[in-house]
Amino acid sequence: MTENSNSSTYSTWTGMVSVDDTALAVTDTGGSGIPVIYLNGQFATQGYWSKVIGDLGPAFRHITYDERARGKKSQKSADYSFEACVRDVDAVLAARGVQRPLVVGWSYGAFVAAHWTSRNPDRALGAVLVEGAQPYDWMNEAMEQRIRKLFKRLGWVTPLLRPTGLVPRLTAEQQAASNIELGWLARESELGPVLDKITVPTRYVVASGSSFGSKGDEQELIRASLHAVVARNPDIKISAKVASNHDAILRKDFRAVADAVREVAPY
Repeated sequence: MTENSNSSTYSTWTGMVSVDDTALAVTDTGGSGIPVIYLNGQFATQGYWSKVIGDLGPAFRHITYDERARGKKSQKSADYSFEACVRDVDAVLAARGVQRPLVVGWSYGAFVAAHWTSRNPDRALGAVLVEGAQPYDWMNEAMEQRIRKLFKRLGWVTPLLRPTGLVPRLTAEQQAASNIELGWLARESELGPVLDKITVPTRYVVASGSSFGSKGDEQELIRASLHAVVARNPDIKISAKVASNHDAILRKDFRAVADAVREVAPY
């Protein structure tokens, strides 16, 4: 474990947190502010949150981490399942001594945030779900094959980029399997009941246009599912629909994400 102080406001801790058969690279700004744990996109890293964190500032305690085999330091594992990702949230919180966080997730991380919040109603202070956790039946056998082909095509380039930490240290088959699992978890019959059980203030921030791997109006059809979600659960609202697309939202519309965090923060 390492200690690193990078400003007069924060006394930032960086180190490795052990969980199951692996260890995760974690950053905790410390301080007495409301603790926020940030959950990354499926193959993204904690660095994606830098602009959101910068906008929110020292009123919050910011905890970020790289999931299994993501980034430069988080170690490989025999388990890359969705349930493992949910367990990792608890492992990081326990290691940093945080009992009640505000949970923020983007893309894949929004699904993890929704599940964790739904399962921990007495611990979650609130949740912000950015471009994810939208119940829609987009997965079928044809889509499975499309996903497998996409990651197989990308398989030749990802090993070249792994030393940079910008791509995961998972095989093409493992990446495809993770994406496919998420697709089945996103179905209305699976995700709808999870969202209905959320009992803390929760806000969605949604983008416009397409995302990597999507076609036509697929993404907008998925986003439209949120109207039924907010109609059923008064604790869930759509905070903003922004101009940037799925992949650029944390970079171009970070202020909308930060504003949603402020909306649910228990001041």
